Amino acid sequence: MMKELQIHNSLTGKKEVFKPVNEGHVGLYVCGPTVYSDVHLGNCRSFVSFDVVYRYLMYLGYKVRYVRNITDVGHLEGDADSGEEDKISKRARLEQLEPMEIVQRYMNGFHEMMHILNVLPPNIEPRATGHILEQIDMVQAILGNGLAYEKNGSVYFDTVKFAEKYGVYGALSGRKIEDLIAESRDNLKNQEEKNHPSDFAIWIKAAPEHLMRWKSPWSVGFPGWHLECSVMSTKYLGETFDIHGGGSDLKFPHHENEIAQNYGACGHSPVNYWMHGNMLLLNGRKMSKSEGNSIMPPELFLGNNPLLSRGYSPMVVRFFMLQTHYRSTLDLTDEALQAAEKGYRRLMEGQKVLQGFTHSGEGQAGQLDKEINDLMGQAFADMCDDFNTPKALASLFELVTIINSLKGGQLSFNDLLPGTLEHLKKTFHDFIFEIFGLRDDAGDSSGRGVVDGLMNLILDMRQKARANKDWPTSDKIRDVLKSLDIIVKDGKDGATWSKE
Repeated sequence: MMKELQIHNSLTGKKEVFKPVNEGHVGLYVCGPTVYSDVHLGNCRSFVSFDVVYRYLMYLGYKVRYVRNITDVGHLEGDADSGEEDKISKRARLEQLEPMEIVQRYMNGFHEMMHILNVLPPNIEPRATGHILEQIDMVQAILGNGLAYEKNGSVYFDTVKFAEKYGVYGALSGRKIEDLIAESRDNLKNQEEKNHPSDFAIWIKAAPEHLMRWKSPWSVGFPGWHLECSVMSTKYLGETFDIHGGGSDLKFPHHENEIAQNYGACGHSPVNYWMHGNMLLLNGRKMSKSEGNSIMPPELFLGNNPLLSRGYSPMVVRFFMLQTHYRSTLDLTDEALQAAEKGYRRLMEGQKVLQGFTHSGEGQAGQLDKEINDLMGQAFADMCDDFNTPKALASLFELVTIINSLKGGQLSFNDLLPGTLEHLKKTFHDFIFEIFGLRDDAGDSSGRGVVDGLMNLILDMRQKARANKDWPTSDKIRDVLKSLDIIVKDGKDGATWSKE
């Protein structure tokens, strides 16, 4: 019998037995990307982690509605509450494009990267700009409940009144309103409009030069960044749903303010289980472009970065991410990727050998039979223990050792039942491909699609470099491709590639 699924709830700080709101169904919401730049590796890690959560919930038999939003408005520079420019508007202004051109370009790139990493698409992928009316409705509801106020066309959430009424503000992140006074930034524009430094904007009056704007009862403006997730999660999953996920960097202020907004509009908490993935480090440090300690996914795949000795396939990168629990920091190094590549190859080779086994039909339920069944059961138990992928992988590698010993004759098929071998074949296959979401990148069935996706990303990087007159980067991409016998042809409809 399979162990009950337990999830570490960030709100309580402990593991809890998972009990869905509606039996057999799961509502899962994960904060998606802000599409003003190429998706970075930290984002990729988070989406891979929740892809595994999504896959395992479905494997357990749940009917999952997975909602992952696209932020295409309202995410401010520096994540300030007011007075700063929307990131998409700023990028559009710099590149002299329409904001929706920026959104479409980087949203396409995001989807391409998710496909390359074999991340399943969500059931619903709502965009903030498609839900402006609902966001205005929620602002009105919060105002009507006395937990927000309007000043000069902007609307602010009243955190002091909220804390006095419900006493839960700061519960997720462990912060107190008193601490937030000290943390408030003196250089924020419109800070004097707020009743309290910890109050945050839920509707922002647009400056005359602001590109993205909508009419509202208070001003021509745009919604606050935190509002969209409250609106879209409740619209598609209900006022109370099961799981809300995201990176640990979103605990405060984003998720904390989501909770406040849902209380303000609906009178109660929106989510039963909060899940947060930890950050990705590079060579033991936080990634920083200015310090030369950063790497983008295409560079990682191509090896086009001085921090790498060579490139690594997308599935090796995904496998590498699975080797660390989603709540632990993950340190990306060239040496760790080399080790992950060896582990990935060993796992895939074990899978091929296993699927080639046949049983004579004679066997007994001896010690070997028990050991195999115990290891399969342990792998499921590990996944039910807050989606512990590294421990589940450890059980699979113990099974690989047994598989290799059966192949080499050190162990005998006579010591296990035919049914156990068939169960092992299915379980091993399901873990690798259905639960962990890995692909055999040496196979022909999906390899070309991955290569096409990677090349599209590379050619897009080259086009951007040429447009920005960044000739060193453009020349380096050309030289690397040439060394791989890849020919690039530029045409009026863009660049195409072929193998020499």
